[in-house]
Amino acid sequence: MSMNTHIGKVCNKAFRGLYNIRQIRKYLSAESTKCLIHAFVTSHLDYCNALLQKLPQYQYDRLQKVLNAAARVTCLIPKFAHITPVLRELHWLPVKFRVEFKSALLVFKTLNSPAPQYLSEHLVVKPRTRYSLLSDSETLLVIPKVTRKTFGDRAFFHAGPTVWNALPSSLRNCRKIDSFKVQLKTYLFKKAFTCNL
Repeated sequence: MSMNTHIGKVCNKAFRGLYNIRQIRKYLSAESTKCLIHAFVTSHLDYCNALLQKLPQYQYDRLQKVLNAAARVTCLIPKFAHITPVLRELHWLPVKFRVEFKSALLVFKTLNSPAPQYLSEHLVVKPRTRYSLLSDSETLLVIPKVTRKTFGDRAFFHAGPTVWNALPSSLRNCRKIDSFKVQLKTYLFKKAFTCNL
Protein backbone atom coordinates (compact mmCIF):
# COMPACT_ATOMS: atom_id res chain seq x y z
CA MET A 1 0.00 0.00 0.00
CA SER A 2 3.01 2.34 0.14
CA MET A 3 2.97 2.44 -3.70
CA ASN A 4 6.80 2.29 -3.79
CA THR A 5 6.88 -0.51 -6.36
CA HIS A 6 4.17 1.05 -8.51
CA ILE A 7 5.81 4.49 -8.54
CA GLY A 8 9.19 2.92 -9.30
CA LYS A 9 7.74 1.17 -12.36
CA VAL A 10 5.94 4.32 -13.52
CA CYS A 11 9.18 6.33 -13.27
CA ASN A 12 11.16 3.66 -15.15
CA LYS A 13 8.64 3.54 -18.03
CA ALA A 14 8.40 7.31 -18.26
CA PHE A 15 12.18 7.84 -18.15
CA ARG A 16 12.62 5.17 -20.83
CA GLY A 17 10.23 7.04 -23.12
CA LEU A 18 11.93 10.32 -22.30
CA TYR A 19 15.36 8.88 -23.10
CA ASN A 20 14.17 7.85 -26.56
CA ILE A 21 12.62 11.27 -27.22
CA ARG A 22 15.83 13.00 -26.08
CA GLN A 23 17.82 11.05 -28.72
CA ILE A 24 15.78 12.56 -31.56
CA ARG A 25 14.85 15.91 -29.98
CA LYS A 26 17.05 17.97 -32.34
CA TYR A 27 14.97 16.75 -35.30
CA LEU A 28 11.62 17.65 -33.71
CA SER A 29 9.64 20.85 -33.44
CA ALA A 30 8.38 21.99 -30.04
CA GLU A 31 4.82 20.90 -30.89
CA SER A 32 5.93 17.45 -32.08
CA THR A 33 7.96 17.05 -28.90
CA LYS A 34 4.95 17.94 -26.75
CA CYS A 35 2.86 15.29 -28.55
CA LEU A 36 5.52 12.63 -27.96
CA ILE A 37 5.97 13.66 -24.33
CA HIS A 38 2.22 13.34 -23.72
CA ALA A 39 2.12 9.97 -25.48
CA PHE A 40 5.18 8.33 -23.92
CA VAL A 41 5.85 10.17 -20.64
CA THR A 42 2.96 12.03 -19.03
CA SER A 43 0.50 9.30 -20.01
CA HIS A 44 2.32 7.07 -17.50
CA LEU A 45 2.14 9.76 -14.81
CA ASP A 46 -1.58 10.33 -15.37
CA TYR A 47 -2.77 6.73 -15.71
CA CYS A 48 -4.96 5.86 -12.69
CA ASN A 49 -3.26 8.60 -10.70
CA ALA A 50 -6.38 9.15 -8.55
CA LEU A 51 -4.96 6.22 -6.53
CA LEU A 52 -2.05 8.41 -5.52
CA GLN A 53 -4.04 10.69 -3.20
CA LYS A 54 -2.32 11.78 0.02
CA LEU A 55 0.96 9.99 -0.57
CA PRO A 56 4.05 11.12 1.35
CA GLN A 57 5.74 14.10 -0.32
CA TYR A 58 8.86 12.10 -1.26
CA GLN A 59 6.68 9.89 -3.50
CA TYR A 60 5.30 12.93 -5.33
CA ASP A 61 8.86 14.23 -5.65
CA ARG A 62 9.92 11.07 -7.50
CA LEU A 63 7.14 11.56 -10.05
CA GLN A 64 7.77 15.31 -10.23
CA LYS A 65 11.37 14.64 -11.29
CA VAL A 66 10.02 12.85 -14.36
CA LEU A 67 7.75 15.78 -15.24
CA ASN A 68 10.59 18.27 -14.69
CA ALA A 69 12.89 16.28 -16.98
CA ALA A 70 10.15 16.14 -19.63
CA ALA A 71 9.75 19.93 -19.43
CA ARG A 72 13.52 20.38 -19.87
CA VAL A 73 13.58 18.17 -22.96
CA THR A 74 10.54 19.93 -24.42
CA CYS A 75 11.94 23.45 -23.96
CA LEU A 76 15.62 22.55 -24.42
CA ILE A 77 16.78 24.05 -21.14
CA PRO A 78 19.82 23.00 -19.07
CA LYS A 79 19.56 20.36 -16.37
CA PHE A 80 19.97 22.74 -13.44
CA ALA A 81 17.87 25.65 -14.75
CA HIS A 82 14.94 26.70 -12.57
CA ILE A 83 11.93 24.63 -13.64
CA THR A 84 8.93 26.54 -12.23
CA PRO A 85 8.78 29.17 -15.01
CA VAL A 86 9.03 26.41 -17.62
CA LEU A 87 6.13 24.42 -16.15
CA ARG A 88 4.11 27.63 -15.98
CA GLU A 89 4.89 28.44 -19.61
CA LEU A 90 3.93 24.93 -20.75
CA HIS A 91 0.79 25.16 -18.58
CA TRP A 92 1.57 21.78 -16.98
CA LEU A 93 0.22 21.09 -13.52
CA PRO A 94 2.71 19.65 -11.00
CA VAL A 95 2.14 15.96 -10.22
CA LYS A 96 0.40 16.54 -6.88
CA PHE A 97 -2.15 18.81 -8.56
CA ARG A 98 -2.62 16.39 -11.46
CA VAL A 99 -3.69 13.81 -8.88
CA GLU A 100 -6.10 16.32 -7.35
CA PHE A 101 -7.47 17.13 -10.83
CA LYS A 102 -8.16 13.47 -11.55
CA SER A 103 -9.86 12.89 -8.19
CA ALA A 104 -12.11 15.94 -8.57
CA LEU A 105 -12.98 14.90 -12.13
CA LEU A 106 -13.87 11.38 -10.98
CA VAL A 107 -16.19 12.79 -8.31
CA PHE A 108 -17.78 15.15 -10.87
CA LYS A 109 -18.46 12.29 -13.28
CA THR A 110 -19.88 10.14 -10.49
CA LEU A 111 -22.26 12.89 -9.37
CA ASN A 112 -23.36 14.11 -12.79
CA SER A 113 -23.62 11.01 -14.95
CA PRO A 114 -24.50 7.35 -14.54
CA ALA A 115 -21.60 5.81 -12.64
CA PRO A 116 -20.78 2.30 -11.43
CA GLN A 117 -22.44 1.45 -8.14
CA TYR A 118 -19.11 0.82 -6.42
CA LEU A 119 -18.33 4.53 -6.92
CA SER A 120 -21.73 6.18 -6.55
CA GLU A 121 -22.59 4.37 -3.31
CA HIS A 122 -19.57 6.00 -1.64
CA LEU A 123 -20.60 9.58 -2.42
CA VAL A 124 -23.35 10.95 -0.18
CA VAL A 125 -24.54 14.52 -0.66
CA LYS A 126 -24.91 16.40 2.63
CA PRO A 127 -28.61 16.83 3.45
CA ARG A 128 -30.00 20.34 3.65
CA THR A 129 -30.66 21.67 7.09
CA ARG A 130 -33.97 23.23 8.09
CA TYR A 131 -32.19 26.52 8.65
CA SER A 132 -31.45 28.80 5.74
CA LEU A 133 -27.70 28.59 5.28
CA LEU A 134 -25.51 29.89 2.50
CA SER A 135 -24.06 26.39 2.01
CA ASP A 136 -27.52 24.91 1.30
CA SER A 137 -27.21 25.79 -2.38
CA GLU A 138 -23.83 24.04 -2.66
CA THR A 139 -23.18 20.40 -3.45
CA LEU A 140 -21.14 19.31 -0.46
CA LEU A 141 -20.39 15.66 0.26
CA VAL A 142 -20.29 13.78 3.53
CA ILE A 143 -16.70 12.94 4.47
CA PRO A 144 -16.81 9.61 6.32
CA LYS A 145 -14.55 8.96 9.27
CA VAL A 146 -11.66 6.57 8.74
CA THR A 147 -10.25 4.05 11.16
CA ARG A 148 -6.76 3.94 9.67
CA LYS A 149 -5.11 7.30 9.16
CA THR A 150 -2.35 5.89 6.98
CA PHE A 151 -4.47 4.18 4.32
CA GLY A 152 -8.09 5.05 5.11
CA ASP A 153 -7.78 8.72 4.21
CA ARG A 154 -6.37 7.74 0.79
CA ALA A 155 -9.44 5.67 -0.16
CA PHE A 156 -11.81 7.18 -2.74
CA PHE A 157 -14.75 7.32 -0.33
CA HIS A 158 -12.73 9.69 1.91
CA ALA A 159 -10.24 11.39 -0.43
CA GLY A 160 -12.82 12.12 -3.16
CA PRO A 161 -15.25 14.07 -0.94
CA THR A 162 -12.33 15.84 0.78
CA VAL A 163 -11.00 17.15 -2.56
CA TRP A 164 -14.53 17.97 -3.77
CA ASN A 165 -15.54 19.96 -0.68
CA ALA A 166 -12.34 22.02 -0.92
CA LEU A 167 -13.29 23.29 -4.40
CA PRO A 168 -14.95 26.69 -4.81
CA SER A 169 -18.76 26.56 -4.97
CA SER A 170 -18.74 27.79 -8.60
CA LEU A 171 -16.86 24.62 -9.55
CA ARG A 172 -19.03 22.28 -7.46
CA ASN A 173 -22.18 23.72 -9.03
CA CYS A 174 -20.90 23.35 -12.60
CA ARG A 175 -22.86 20.80 -14.68
CA LYS A 176 -21.03 20.65 -18.04
CA ILE A 177 -17.93 18.50 -18.04
CA ASP A 178 -15.95 20.59 -20.57
CA SER A 179 -16.57 23.75 -18.59
CA PHE A 180 -15.70 21.94 -15.35
CA LYS A 181 -12.36 20.70 -16.73
CA VAL A 182 -11.32 24.16 -17.92
CA GLN A 183 -12.31 25.88 -14.67
CA LEU A 184 -10.75 23.14 -12.54
CA LYS A 185 -7.42 23.31 -14.36
CA THR A 186 -7.40 27.11 -14.08
CA TYR A 187 -8.15 26.90 -10.35
CA LEU A 188 -5.46 24.27 -9.68
CA PHE A 189 -2.95 26.08 -11.89
CA LYS A 190 -3.33 29.27 -9.83
CA LYS A 191 -3.15 27.23 -6.63
CA ALA A 192 -0.03 25.35 -7.77
CA PHE A 193 1.99 28.36 -8.81
CA THR A 194 1.24 30.52 -5.80
CA CYS A 195 2.99 27.97 -3.57
CA ASN A 196 6.33 26.18 -3.84
CA LEU A 197 6.55 23.15 -6.09
